[in-house]
Amino acid sequence: MANRQTDRLRIEKVRGQGPKEIFGEKAQIHDKSVNSFSKAVFETLKKGFPAFEFRFREKITKKEINEKLNSVDERLGLTVFVGNASIKPDGGIIEVKDEEHNWRIVLVCEAKHQGKDIENITKGILVGKNSNQDLMVAGNAIERSHKNINEIRNIMIDEKHFPYILFLQGSNFLTEPTAILRPNGTEVILKHDAGSLNRIDRLTSANYSLPINKNSCENIFITIDGKSVMLQAVSIYTKSTEWTVEEMLPIMMDVATTSLKILGLTINK
Repeated sequence: MANRQTDRLRIEKVRGQGPKEIFGEKAQIHDKSVNSFSKAVFETLKKGFPAFEFRFREKITKKEINEKLNSVDERLGLTVFVGNASIKPDGGIIEVKDEEHNWRIVLVCEAKHQGKDIENITKGILVGKNSNQDLMVAGNAIERSHKNINEIRNIMIDEKHFPYILFLQGSNFLTEPTAILRPNGTEVILKHDAGSLNRIDRLTSANYSLPINKNSCENIFITIDGKSVMLQAVSIYTKSTEWTVEEMLPIMMDVATTSLKILGLTINK
C-alpha cells in the first residue's frame, strides 16, 4: 500500500506552483523547498486515504501547545511571556482527524544545510581569514533546531508516535571519511570524526543517539525503577551532498503512514 502511495507522488503537483512537476532530474531539497514537498505528501495522503480528513498547517502557537500540556497535567503549560509566539517548522505540520474528531499530527519535517566544504573544495575555493584553508570551522546555527523539536514533543506529550523528520545536508554532517578532489586533481580527506567539522552529534541528542537514516517514528518505552518512561525520538536522515526529491519523499511517506498505523487508523479504509 505504501509503495502505491509513493508512486502517486510522481504525478502530484505542488499546491500553488501550477503545472510544475515536483519530480525533476535536478530537483534538490533545501529549507524552503521542503515546505512544498510536504504539501505534495499532504495532497497524496488526501487522495490515497479518502476516508480520512487531513489538514496542513504552517505553524503552531505557543498558546495551543501550553493548552495541550495543561490538559494532560495541570502543573504543565503555565508559563508564557510572548502571547503570540509560535513555532514554524520548515515543512509545516500535517494532521489527520481521528475517529473522535481530534486532530493528530502525522508528519513534521525540517531540512538543515550546514557546511559548504565539499562545494568549495571541488571549485578550488580556499577559505579562512587569509583564504589559505580547505575547511571552514563549523558553526552552531543548527542547534536552533532543538526549539521546534522540543515544542512538538510538548504538544505530542500524550502520543505514542513522534513523526518528526530532520533532513541534514552538508559537510558538517558526515558519517564517514569523505575524499574530495580539487580542480587540480589533488585529494582532500574530510574526517567525519573531526570536532572542528562535524556537528551531527549536537543533533543526535534529539534522538537519544539512535541509528540515523532510520524511521524512528514509533516511541520507545524504557523501564526505570519499575516505572515505564516514554522516549520520543527524531528521525534523522543525513547526506554530505544535496538531497534529491526522489530520496526524500518516500521517507516522508513512510513516516506519515507509520503514524497512521500507530494511531490505529486502518490505512485500507
